Amino acid sequence: MDMIERRFYSKARFYSFLITIVLVCTVWYSTDRFVHIDLATLGYLLSSLVFAVGMTIRVCFWFARPATHQVMKRSLENLKDTKRTKRNIASILKTFVNNILLQKFIFKRGVYRGLQHFLIAWGCIGSFAFTFGLTFGLFRFSLIDSNTYGVIFMNHQVARIQAHGIIAEFMYNSLNIFAMMLLIGATMALIRRTINKDVRVTQRFEFDILPLLLLLGAAVTGLTLTVSYVLLGGFLHHYLTLVHQVSVVIFLVYFPFGKLFHVPIRPLATAVPMNYQEVVKVDTRACKGCKNAYSNDAQISDVKEILAVQQFDLQLADGSYLADYCPSCRRRMRVMKQLNMEGPKGNPYDPIQTMNGIHIPGFGQKRSDDFYEAKKEEQLVTTRG
Repeated sequence: MDMIERRFYSKARFYSFLITIVLVCTVWYSTDRFVHIDLATLGYLLSSLVFAVGMTIRVCFWFARPATHQVMKRSLENLKDTKRTKRNIASILKTFVNNILLQKFIFKRGVYRGLQHFLIAWGCIGSFAFTFGLTFGLFRFSLIDSNTYGVIFMNHQVARIQAHGIIAEFMYNSLNIFAMMLLIGATMALIRRTINKDVRVTQRFEFDILPLLLLLGAAVTGLTLTVSYVLLGGFLHHYLTLVHQVSVVIFLVYFPFGKLFHVPIRPLATAVPMNYQEVVKVDTRACKGCKNAYSNDAQISDVKEILAVQQFDLQLADGSYLADYCPSCRRRMRVMKQLNMEGPKGNPYDPIQTMNGIHIPGFGQKRSDDFYEAKKEEQLVTTRG
């Protein structure tokens, strides 16, 4: 890799070059050496290459982050462990079905939000699948006779379909179906971000609103093409094609560097339960302070390595690390440090007795009865005085 970096100055540039070469070779092969390339999709092809380069650069930088790098390192180690094979497969499949396929994690925040996210996500995935498939020439249709089409995949015929059959109609209208999903989902999201005051406070136009407008632009112009040639006899079809192509090009160039970047990397979320849930939703690592379970060994080990790479020295005087303690104990330790008190006196869950006489409540527990008795005595003395 060092030699590669010296040649290309960075891994991102090398991988971008490699991806571009692979895609060009794929198009060359799948279109039978560019014989069956569709020149009408040339603009989409060039923008798709720009999209691929942008995605490669963004993914390289994303993987270079200490936290992401450590999670992927842990994932590779666990995948290589033959003792964890069944558990890994079960965890990945469960997470894929719940979080990717059904997207239950969004529906937990509300049916409206879940539905809008589901429509946008699968609208994007389906649109990308068919757009890139046609753009890179991965599949095309070849007329066999007046009633039969051959489905050509990677320059090989893989199926025969009836020209007016259900499968053919679905393939002809697939982009329209996914465009409608995007239109409905993006409209729902835009309405929510317009009328919900809580959302409006924290949202940013370039991060939250612009992606929705780009999605709507691509979906509306694509559906307008269908309306033009189905209902209007091709009225303004040529100009509408140019408008749609421009909207898609802008969308593809923006995609790797905006909020929508999370769509292609979302499947990597399967790594979290696979790596850090030894028992689903059950903590197995005991806190060094209170001995209560709060995490697991793999997660604490990774946290220590991530902080070390970022040069955060969180090692304590006794050789332990702050990550070895649960959040409650960490808060208590921070307070004691600020009070210049090395350790608590008496019951650790009683109010902390400080040098200036100010009482600080315990952590997770009510004040002791002695505290309130002392307050009553002070009030009696004041009243008698």
